[in-house]
Amino acid sequence: MLKSWVACLRIQKGSLTKQPKSAAELRRIADFQVLPLLLVGFATYQLDRTNLSSALTGGLADDLSISQNTINLGNQLMFLGVIALEIPSNVVLYKIGPRWWIGGQVLVFGIIAALQIFIRNESEFLLTRAILGLAEAGYIPGAMFTLSTWYTKAEITKRIAIFFFGMFGGTAISPLLGAGILKLDGHGGLLGWQWIFLDAVEGVWSVAISLLLLIFLPQRASYELVSQHKCMATNGWSIKDGNRRLPLAEVWRIITCIRKWPHFLATACVFATWSPLTTYTPSIIMSLGFSRVKANALAAVASILTLPVVLFFAWFSDKTKRRGMTVMIAISAYLVAIVILRTAQPFASRWCKFGMWTAVNGLAVGYHPIHNAWIQIKCRTPEERSIFLAYLVVVSATSGLMGGSQLFREDESSTLYPRGLLIMIGLVFLGLVLTALQEIIYFLEDRDAKTKSDSVDSNSAC
Repeated sequence: MLKSWVACLRIQKGSLTKQPKSAAELRRIADFQVLPLLLVGFATYQLDRTNLSSALTGGLADDLSISQNTINLGNQLMFLGVIALEIPSNVVLYKIGPRWWIGGQVLVFGIIAALQIFIRNESEFLLTRAILGLAEAGYIPGAMFTLSTWYTKAEITKRIAIFFFGMFGGTAISPLLGAGILKLDGHGGLLGWQWIFLDAVEGVWSVAISLLLLIFLPQRASYELVSQHKCMATNGWSIKDGNRRLPLAEVWRIITCIRKWPHFLATACVFATWSPLTTYTPSIIMSLGFSRVKANALAAVASILTLPVVLFFAWFSDKTKRRGMTVMIAISAYLVAIVILRTAQPFASRWCKFGMWTAVNGLAVGYHPIHNAWIQIKCRTPEERSIFLAYLVVVSATSGLMGGSQLFREDESSTLYPRGLLIMIGLVFLGLVLTALQEIIYFLEDRDAKTKSDSVDSNSAC
């Protein structure tokens, strides 16, 4: 491991003039340095984004005199900020490299998240959420694009799943931290929700992680694994070299490739249902009769459950080599869980309700890392990976999150959102249909490509 760190540092300084001796050597650098740094950065990103759910159980809405619908609007503004700068952010990453852009992002959005301690009213809450979204734009697709330059197609699925452990781990840790930090309510003249925003994770931790990224994240991936036999070779491209640009015409050509639009639409539909879950699950559990501290601790169970779910589907995807089928199975499992919750919740006991909400949360995004890897594998060039990741992973996903922020409305909070759950069922079913459509499109493309190849071989033989 130490040798991998030293080798990677040499790459950054430009002193490594020869290629690594083997693909395994480069892969160790990626596995022990690039991937862990991006994963921890993702966890920090998710903590900054989701700590609002713990702040709500700490009385933020009452202290600021804002309604649940205003909370929903604030989340929408945050996601809108991400959408507004997503593709420009990826273009900048393509130009200046991941070290400065990704490391700088973690520093900026960590500081902004901590400054939420000073909000005093509805306007300040909405403004801060919008600025936080602008600061977060680009991290997820930028990090995934960076990973895609270090691994072969055969290796990327499992690494993307591991990378998303940052999201799920951050989501799991956030309510656990909230459970502990809320005990500081009243200390130092600060309310519980203010301690949530001010704690060491938001301040010192974000700064520390940003410094690690700025120092140790390779500025460029000068070597790509381009052989399925794990041979090392350059393909004339790096994440930052002055000989390649990303013209707007190329961006437009890639985005208007309608054959991949089912990916985007399916992501928006299914991801929309995750937004209310991340915001209101601790509050829902608290409404079942648990204390605010215990509710936050119990909310972490679902996010912890997500980790083995994602690993299972990543393993299944790699074993079968059927990414589309794996995505459909994962979405189907999530759909079944929501249907059971919507049907049985009115008659269930307190702990049964907790169990059903936990199952829904645990299965909500099990498909997502495999979906992301699926589209990467179907991209033919680095430019396609860069733009499709920006458009698929964040623009479409964040559009879904933005719309989904309004699924759980204040007027049905006392009945645990039966209308919202019914809409979630419809959205997930539609996402499943779109995923099946995308699989059919790829099947027809592969069949046509094989037919043309066979025809060329036949003519050559003649």
